[in-house]
Amino acid sequence: MCDVCVMNAVKDKMLSRRSFFKGTAAAGAAAVTGSALATPAMAAGHGAVEDMTHTLHEDFPTYFGESQFSREQIYTYAEHAFNLFQYTVNEHTGTHIDAPLHFSEDGTSVDEIPLSSLIAPLCVVDIAARAAEDADTQVTPDDLKTWIAANGDIPDGACVAMHSGWAPKVDTDGFRNFDGQAQHYPGFHIEAAQMLLETGAQSIAVDTLSLDHGMSADFATHYAWLPTGRFGIENIANLDKVPAAGATLVIGAPKYRGGTGGPARIFAMV
Repeated sequence: MCDVCVMNAVKDKMLSRRSFFKGTAAAGAAAVTGSALATPAMAAGHGAVEDMTHTLHEDFPTYFGESQFSREQIYTYAEHAFNLFQYTVNEHTGTHIDAPLHFSEDGTSVDEIPLSSLIAPLCVVDIAARAAEDADTQVTPDDLKTWIAANGDIPDGACVAMHSGWAPKVDTDGFRNFDGQAQHYPGFHIEAAQMLLETGAQSIAVDTLSLDHGMSADFATHYAWLPTGRFGIENIANLDKVPAAGATLVIGAPKYRGGTGGPARIFAMV
């Protein structure tokens, strides 16, 4: 079939469906009352869902300080009766996954992360008050011990997330917090990562640009955590909207062969 025929067929189908979608759009919009939604498909014990993903755009802050996302519109609705963009993105941009391969010679690639690890009990370690006073603070074994004392053992398969209060800075220079010599934001101390290796946790997450704190020069936490087959999440959002324990994280990791990571859509069932 010729290209023009294909486009005309697409246009005809879109026009025939338009009235149907107009009739249902209002009902769908009425069902959305905020970031937290109740859905019939919610797992037992959960009543709402929170989006844990920042919106990706060309100016999203990056570890290297330069834009890592670009797009070009290839087809427009006005000319072709449909819209289509072609985009280019660095794997480690926006809310994204660090696969084991990112910091190991032959580790698991992002498409090989077990599906069972992508649905995880969420453990939120709150260091926001301390981070407000000290941008270079880190999650320590003492923070983990405090969490365990309050909430019980870290569950098997858990994602242990650092809530430093950094997410609201995302559209400001304060997110990268570069002073001309180094970046300054919280992360996981290597000793905390090593402690978590003794548990069944399968991932760690941060609301900053790196699993390591910003001024790290050796990526010690990356090298301690990722080569063990576990993975990381960077630039997670909305940790202030979920409880310290009890939520379930659903991690929409990209599935392309050989990837060291990639932007992900992540949400929490609360």
